[in-house]
Order: sequence, then C-alpha cells, then structure tokens
Amino acid sequence: MTTVLIIGVGQFGSHIAKRMEELRCEVMAVDINEERINEILPHVTNARIGDSTNEEFLRSLGVRDYDVCIVALGGLFQSSLETTSLLKELGAKKVISRATNDVQMKFLLRNGADEVVYPEKQMALRIATRYASDSILDFIHLDNSYSIYEMKVPKEWYGKTLTQIDIRKKYRINVLTIKRNQQVFIPSPDTEIKTGDIAFVIGELKDIQKCFKI
Repeated sequence: MTTVLIIGVGQFGSHIAKRMEELRCEVMAVDINEERINEILPHVTNARIGDSTNEEFLRSLGVRDYDVCIVALGGLFQSSLETTSLLKELGAKKVISRATNDVQMKFLLRNGADEVVYPEKQMALRIATRYASDSILDFIHLDNSYSIYEMKVPKEWYGKTLTQIDIRKKYRINVLTIKRNQQVFIPSPDTEIKTGDIAFVIGELKDIQKCFKI
C-alpha cells in the first residue's frame, strides 16, 4: 500500500487526498487550519493540525516513512518553499510541490522538490488544445514534445487499414488504441477503420496538425 503525506488540504489538496484514499493509499493529511482538517478527516486514513514550516512538527510526522509527500499549499508560496526544503532535509523519499507560475516552479525544484505540478497551466493547456479543433476530443500532455490525443478519424480513413493509412511513416504518429461503439481495443496493422471510430494517437503537435489538417 502506498503511503502519502499531503500538506495543505484546501480545494486542490483535498481532491488529491480523497482520490488517493479511493485508490487505497494510506493518506495522512496535514493543515494548519482546524476546520479543513475536520472536513477531510472522514475521507483519509489520518489527519493532523500543524504548521508545516515548523521543523519539529514535520519531524514528528516521520516524513521518511512516506512513499511520497505532496506539498499542496497553493498561494502560500513562502510556506510551500520552506516546507519543500524541510521535507528534503528530513529525508523525504519523494517530494511533489504545487506551483502557480514558472518562477515558483524553478525555486521549488532548486529547493528540493523532485517534481512540481502546475495545475492552472496544465488545465489551461488542456482546454486550449481540446477546443482548438472539432477533431480533438481530449488531450494528455506528456512533455514538451509529445502528447496523446483522442481524435475523430478523418472520413478518408474509412474502409482503410492502418497499414494503408500508414500515418506512422508519413507523419511519425502512432495509433495506440481505437474506440469503437464505446469499446477500446489495441489495433493491428490490418485493423480496418470504420465510420465513427475514435483514435488515440501519440505524436508531436506539428505532426498531429499535418495529419489531421488542423
């Protein structure tokens, strides 16, 4: 069972805590606000009220024992930075911290964060990409180059096999799965594309734009 320490249970942190508990993780939630702790307590394994910038309080949590520590303090950047640094100093195995802008991200990484999440930017990127074209149904950003796209297949693909379409050679795009009548399956080179099929593809944005004429 994965053990998780979540520091800061505002809206962002509480969503993470509840979901990780649903995924059968052992979740310890921490916040300086007693009301927030009372609200989250029924949804997590344990919870404590305390100041995460206090070294002795953090030490009392046994941060070394958690598989991952998530700093979700939102707009309290100074506290987030101090907490991130202290967690690493106290031997935390993995620290994930939340940033709200690029500058915060850089400072958190320099001060001990193993990974930084930037939910506002990530959501903005997803929404912008999703609604840039009627062909794009969903989008998962992987890194600066590659993403996974859920795409409506072009009409000119209907009745053709993936070998005949050959988008891997033409556009350097791989078809990962096909969704047909609400069923998802991994296609073979001989899979024939049918009307209404949805393709999950991976590739660079410029290649996706060329292939799907976006």
